[in-house]
Amino acid sequence: MPGAIIPSYRPGRPPSGTGDHGVVSTDELFPAPPAQIAPGAVHLPGWLDAAAQRELLRAAREWALPPAGLRTVRMPRGGEMSVRQLSLGRHWFPYGYAPTVVDGGGEPVKPFPEWLGEWARAAVRDAAAVADGLVPGEAPAYDIALVNFYDAAARMGMHRDSDERSQAPVVSFSLGDSCVFRFGNTHARGRPWSDTVLRSGDAFVFGGPGRMAYHGVPRTEPGSGPEWLGLRGRINVTVREF
Repeated sequence: MPGAIIPSYRPGRPPSGTGDHGVVSTDELFPAPPAQIAPGAVHLPGWLDAAAQRELLRAAREWALPPAGLRTVRMPRGGEMSVRQLSLGRHWFPYGYAPTVVDGGGEPVKPFPEWLGEWARAAVRDAAAVADGLVPGEAPAYDIALVNFYDAAARMGMHRDSDERSQAPVVSFSLGDSCVFRFGNTHARGRPWSDTVLRSGDAFVFGGPGRMAYHGVPRTEPGSGPEWLGLRGRINVTVREF
């Protein structure tokens, strides 16, 4: 099937009365309200509805195909990231951006879709309503994104998003399996930090005083994603302004 590079999960027949969506959890029916995790950092539970999640997954499966598709990132010291990744708008490599896959086959990077930038700006507006340090009415010219795929063994170490010229807020969208998202401080990879569970459909925004905070994913929760989405694993789309 197209996009099979990102695994599908095919559930059995949904229980009677649930239509073609399967069982809907209480988290999906009644998502928690937006919450400030740290100054400038906001968790927006359930921000993407079911239709938006399906649309983002469909797009991610198309983006994952070659050329310039999903790849394993090799670090300068020879190690490999456990998360597989692709770029939109500009290609990210350790540690910079380029118009082509300079650390691979040299293909041009896939274009950044304007609708994804519109989603990100809307999430920033919602986050600014509850956050200290985010500017209400800010409308970044989002033009790049990283799409990360986590299988059951994948992790993301503590790092900062520091390769962009812009300091506009970063917007993250989650699909599939839940994860523990660790949001730290701006000085070092160690404590203090806060752990937040990100579920399918959640958005997370960090900017202003939290823009350069260290953050990572110490673990995912394999099999926790909604069956109706048909995704095995976790996808995270982080939208940025270069």
